[in-house]
Amino acid sequence: MPSTPDATPVVPTDMPENAPRLVAFDLDGTLAPSKSPMPTRMATALRALLDVIPVCVISGGQIGQFRQQVLARLDARPDQLARLHLMPTCGTRYYTYNADDGDWTLVYANDLTPEQVAQACAVVESEARRLGLWEEQTWGPALEDRGSQITFSALGQEAPLEAKQAWDPTGEKKGRLRDAVAARLPELEVRSGGSTSVDITRKGIDKAYGMRRLAEVTGIALEQMLFVGDRLDPDGNDYPVKAMGVTCQAVGTWEDTAAFVTDLAARIAAGDRN
Repeated sequence: MPSTPDATPVVPTDMPENAPRLVAFDLDGTLAPSKSPMPTRMATALRALLDVIPVCVISGGQIGQFRQQVLARLDARPDQLARLHLMPTCGTRYYTYNADDGDWTLVYANDLTPEQVAQACAVVESEARRLGLWEEQTWGPALEDRGSQITFSALGQEAPLEAKQAWDPTGEKKGRLRDAVAARLPELEVRSGGSTSVDITRKGIDKAYGMRRLAEVTGIALEQMLFVGDRLDPDGNDYPVKAMGVTCQAVGTWEDTAAFVTDLAARIAAGDRN
């Protein structure tokens, strides 16, 4: 995902008087490079935060991506995992840790109907071909049915980061495809996703929806949450969270996130809530 040039402060200027009761994170570009494992330094910082406060990871990716990028690298204890909330596909699915079997339990899923899946896939491929954005050589399938979300990845889900960054550095290609598909699927939500992707869900589904559901299931008010993301610009897929009024921390890279989280966890652990 593209970086946000002015998104490097360690402490957010709009931090509430009291420290947040829950911190939610975007995944790609925030906790880890796109579709890549979470680095050790980030995992260490996240474990420190889980020691003192609940954490949520909310992303357009599916649960398999969460397992590979985050859980496989986190090396967290069961008590830490019990404070971790996973919201794949922008919160249309929600998982919590089950200490009894050491796995993750699906609490709810807002899946698309088979008819919606078939229509969305057909329209995306049709418009991508019409616009000259359908690549014949990809790293894995370009279209993926994630149950509650259809994702088009122009170069395939397994494309290397360098290829993704080079394909559409300005986001112009994604924007054209998103607009074309949205015009043909007015009953569904169509939005730009990662660096080469367009996501389709039920109407009204974005990360703001996921955050509202998170408040419902945890009982923690949105005003008491902090969201950390790398695409809080108006064209970014994190922006709906900022637009709904949740306190946000912008980051440009996972290194920015690790520095911010390390500092925040230490201050909360020390009882400094101002």
